[in-house]
Amino acid sequence: MRRAAVAIAAGAMAVSLAACGSAKESGDNADSSGSAKKGDDIKVGLLLPENATARYEKFDRVLIEKKVKELTSGKGEVVYANAKQDAATQNQQVDTMVTNKVDVLIVDAVDSKAIAGSVKKAKDAGIPVVAYDRLAEGPIDAYTSFDNVTVGKTQGEALLKALGDKAKDGQIVMMNGSSTDPNAALFKKGAHSVLDGKVKVGREYDTKEWKPENANANMEGAISALGKDKVVGVYSANDGMAGGIITALKAAGISDIPVTGQDAELSGVQRIVTGEQYMSVYKPYPQEADVAAEMAVALAQGKSLDSIAKDKVDSPTTKAVPSVLVPVVSLTKDNIKDTVIKDGIYTVSEICTGKYKAACDKIGLK
Repeated sequence: MRRAAVAIAAGAMAVSLAACGSAKESGDNADSSGSAKKGDDIKVGLLLPENATARYEKFDRVLIEKKVKELTSGKGEVVYANAKQDAATQNQQVDTMVTNKVDVLIVDAVDSKAIAGSVKKAKDAGIPVVAYDRLAEGPIDAYTSFDNVTVGKTQGEALLKALGDKAKDGQIVMMNGSSTDPNAALFKKGAHSVLDGKVKVGREYDTKEWKPENANANMEGAISALGKDKVVGVYSANDGMAGGIITALKAAGISDIPVTGQDAELSGVQRIVTGEQYMSVYKPYPQEADVAAEMAVALAQGKSLDSIAKDKVDSPTTKAVPSVLVPVVSLTKDNIKDTVIKDGIYTVSEICTGKYKAACDKIGLK
């Protein structure tokens, strides 16, 4: 799994990253944050976008808090807030963090454009900002995420593999993420780069707020428009929406067609075990969270990011942002043991509860 991840990352970095600047440039970016040099007694503001997707509360928050403590000998404090998918709330949370004089902010933006003014407020107050998972606009100091075009490519390639010859004759439905999330556009771009010309897209949707219920309604509309015998597969940008999509497919009497996903949520992994969902994209959250914490602590302490961020990414408003993009892995029933179980994300007992035990036994997940 590690070898595969490195291979994916190598190719992705080559096509998606802007040219690297010099080490001096990276250091200058870190030192220009306005943050006074401090020791381990720092305050890190952490703003996450929503709590409907399981990863944010279960993984990201916990992992970042743990790493900050580790890097600061237990002296660093993480001040946390969740915007619950409301951009205005998140802007208010940034204002509160600025008022409370945190030393650095880690922000996973609800809306990458709407957050720009608040990022500038933080910057003007001498508080550096790490864009986490989504590339926020405004004068950010650092960025870490996954290669999101590669995520879409990975999903598209898996869907084509699952479709086989059916790709020539049938139609797929594409259920993209929210138009306010810059990552959704990158997933879509990557998927289209693989799917276009190989399979007909019968219907395509940008799903408001990534909500499963909206994906469910969109899927019902697609089935009605296309006819249930014409749909041979579904590109779903994440696992939550895949759940809503699969509910709509079942209600229409459609089964045994591949549905993609992303995030390796427990429910998604369980659907993969039973065959209801074909794949998910496993994103190693521990690595992404560790990098974000390392960047934040370094910036709060007035240190260079040279040893952490070897690459640069351009946002719509800021050029050459010191960045780390973490590799991803296509998760199917064949590699559950070597990914989410091996990395300690889930245990076999968590996945293989009563109703899933027989399906787990069938694929050797014991």
